[in-house]
Amino acid sequence: MKSALQKHIRVALLYFLIAALLGATLRLFVQIDIPAQYRFLVHTHSHIALLGWVYVALTTLLYKLYLAPAGVSKAYQRIFIFTQITLAGMLLSFPVQGYALFSILFSTLFIVASYFFAALFLKKAAPEMGNRLSFKLCKWAVIYMVISSLGPWALGAIMNTLGSTSVWYKMSIYYYLHFQYNGWFILALMGILCYFMEEKGFEPEQSKHRLWLRLFNGSVVLTFFLSTLFTKPHWILYALGGVGAILQTWILLLFFFWVLPLWKNFRSHLKSGVAAMLLSAGLLLGIKNDLQLLSAIPYFAEIAFSNLDFVIGYLHLVFLGVVSIGLFAFLIQSGLMSLSRKQFAGYLTAFVLTETLIFYKGTAIWLRSPLIENYYLILSIGSLIFPAVLLWILFGNLFQHKNHES
Repeated sequence: MKSALQKHIRVALLYFLIAALLGATLRLFVQIDIPAQYRFLVHTHSHIALLGWVYVALTTLLYKLYLAPAGVSKAYQRIFIFTQITLAGMLLSFPVQGYALFSILFSTLFIVASYFFAALFLKKAAPEMGNRLSFKLCKWAVIYMVISSLGPWALGAIMNTLGSTSVWYKMSIYYYLHFQYNGWFILALMGILCYFMEEKGFEPEQSKHRLWLRLFNGSVVLTFFLSTLFTKPHWILYALGGVGAILQTWILLLFFFWVLPLWKNFRSHLKSGVAAMLLSAGLLLGIKNDLQLLSAIPYFAEIAFSNLDFVIGYLHLVFLGVVSIGLFAFLIQSGLMSLSRKQFAGYLTAFVLTETLIFYKGTAIWLRSPLIENYYLILSIGSLIFPAVLLWILFGNLFQHKNHES
């Protein structure tokens, strides 16, 4: 089964490569005339990145850690194949028609496939894992995945009634993204980190579980209100968002001070390069948290939501930084993929370069300063590094598998 799961991860990496190619193409729109609808490619890029790369990689990891011992491989394989059909449908339909009949159909079927996975995970996960903090975090992550799907369901109704210019249209997208990023993605990664620590004998006391879960859940729910601040709502929503950001800081500090004294021993059990990736993801998670704290202040909230580059930079910080680097680390540690130090250095170079340029442009617009000469050309070149590195990583994993078979 491990060989099959490695194939699933190579499929996920292929989606990541496609998303990166689409992202680089979007950057080139400023430089050259491209015979495609920009908005349609944006939809394709975001769906394939979140649902093709992150969802497939995360569900494969969760299956390996919690479902494989339960003997549900046939059910998982059927769900996986169904999911791939929906992703292929989105990949073919979104670039041609954007949000329309077929893309909406395949997106809806994907949500149904995710419900099947959620039901399988919540019902069939190995019972002996039930008391572990890692499983509790992953269980809540899957629940938030389901909760996030209310956003797309609402989106269809909003488009048919209020239209895409309605504030509720944007609100439903932010709702979906918030519970995907902060609930499903981050909590699952935290749970997987706990799993590997527990496997080596490092587990927090049972007495801490309830408090930590309350803090995690409280922070996920309340920080959603930070996503509503673009509407300039009543002050109470600023307060609720601020409380959520404080709770998030609190639980991350508790988690950090639990891991810190154990880190030296724990890292000795990690495969080559994994410790550096986890430290990188942890640092970026801290930066993400600081940005959320800032966004609870009305002045910075208005700047953030009125400046598209800051929004894109933040989303890329979470997706390309915290989530993708964290996934790389855990996939390597679980034996599902390989990644050399040079490959990771190339990925990190592309990430730091593009993030710096995106936040630089946002800051220049905020301060009304001119951009450096050839800014868009430099950003396009930096964006092209991503697909080059991901192609290198994908080929490396394909050839490594073939060498093992021979």
